[in-house]
Amino acid sequence: MATYSIFNDIFFLQYLKSDNQIGDKGASGLCSGLAKCINLSNLTLYLDGNQIGVKGASGLGSGLAKCINLSNLALYLYRNKIGAKGASGLGSCLAKCINLSNLTLSLGNNQIGDEGASGLGSDLAKCINLSNLTLILGDNQIGYKGASGLGSGLAKCINLSNLTLHLDQMNQSQKFKVISKCLKSKRLVAFKKTLF
Repeated sequence: MATYSIFNDIFFLQYLKSDNQIGDKGASGLCSGLAKCINLSNLTLYLDGNQIGVKGASGLGSGLAKCINLSNLALYLYRNKIGAKGASGLGSCLAKCINLSNLTLSLGNNQIGDEGASGLGSDLAKCINLSNLTLILGDNQIGYKGASGLGSGLAKCINLSNLTLHLDQMNQSQKFKVISKCLKSKRLVAFKKTLF
C-alpha cells in the first residue's frame, strides 16, 4: 500500500539511463512501473544506446499510454534497435496519450526506414492535443516514401503550433518533401528544421 501511494504522488520524473544496455526487458519493466504513476504529467527518459528493440519500444509505448495525465514527454531513444515496427508500435501507443501536448522524440540511428517514418507520422497525427513537437530522426535510412508519409502525417496534427525537425542523412528532395507537407498545416506558427 505504501508503494502505491508513492506512485500516486509522482508528478514529474526524470530518468537517466543512457548506454546501460537495459534491453527490451528493462525498457518494458520500466514502463510497466511508470504505468502505476497515475498523476504523472511530466516525464523525461534518456534511454540512448540501450539495445532496445521492437519489443522494448512497444513495451515503453504500452506503459506510457497508461499514464493518462501525461502532458509533457521527452523520450530519447537514439542509437537503439527499434526498427520500423518498433517506431510504429511506439507511435500508436503515444496516440493514446490523449493529454500529450509537448513531445520530444529522439529516434535517430534506429533503422526505422520508410515504413517507420510513415507510420510515425500517421500515429502522431492522432495526438489531438499535441501543440509542440521536436522530432529527431537522423541516420534512419528514410527515403522518398517515408519522407512523404511523415510530412503528410505531421500536416494533419490539428493543434500543432511549434515543430522542430532534425532530418540529417536525407537527401535534399526528401527533406523538401517533408518540409513542404508540414508547411501545409494551418495552425503551425513556428517551424525549425535542422538539415545536415
